[in-house]
Amino acid sequence: MSKTFSGREVVKALRRLGFVVDHQRGSHIFMHNLDKNTSVVVPFHKELKKGTLHSILKKAGITVADLRKLI
Repeated sequence: MSKTFSGREVVKALRRLGFVVDHQRGSHIFMHNLDKNTSVVVPFHKELKKGTLHSILKKAGITVADLRKLI
C-alpha cells in the first residue's frame, strides 16, 4: 500500500457506505451502520497506521481498493 489514508478520508468513505456518526470522544469518531448492525471506531488523525486501517476496513467489510474508489 503506497498511499496512506487520513481519518477524514476514511470517515468520508464510510459515510458513502451508509455509516453515520454516532458520537465522538476526543479524536475518535464512533460510526454505526444500521443496515449491517456494525460499529466502527475511526481515529481522526492525519495518518492512520496500517494495522488500524485494515482493522477498520475488515469491520466495514471493504477492501483498500474499494476505499480508494469511495474517496
